Amino acid sequence: MKSVFVTVGTTSFDELIAAVSSPPAMRALRSRGCERLVLQIGRGALEPAPRRGAALALDVFRFKESLAEELRRADLVISHAGAGSCLETLEEGKPLLVVINEKLMDNHQLELAKQLHRDGHVLYCNCSTLVETLQSMDLSTLKPFPPGQPEKFALFLDKL
Repeated sequence: MKSVFVTVGTTSFDELIAAVSSPPAMRALRSRGCERLVLQIGRGALEPAPRRGAALALDVFRFKESLAEELRRADLVISHAGAGSCLETLEEGKPLLVVINEKLMDNHQLELAKQLHRDGHVLYCNCSTLVETLQSMDLSTLKPFPPGQPEKFALFLDKL
């Protein structure tokens, strides 16, 4: 797992950015062989300083026209539970760890993450359990998402 990509989509999720860029999370990623951590921070107020030449390089950006290249490069994607971010990652065939934003009132994201987890496609946690999840996760248990079935995903979303 050389490269990890973290995305918050078009929103802000400073708690995720703080959790994943914390020293314990960085140690957990490094212990799994991660050499590059890329943070897409969206509209967040927290903007960690990029680091080069460290044991774990850190790149940070707000938005890009497309996240496809970052998704292709990543060995693991850590994402908020936005439907678009989840679907794009799963369709790319990348292992996905979904981090729930517990501050959302009507939390459809939690329902989405739970269902995708029940179906075996993602792992999920919250910000307070992120480090523990990074240390104990077994990505080999994840099942590939069936390609070319966005209509099934849309039907599932309609039920939430």
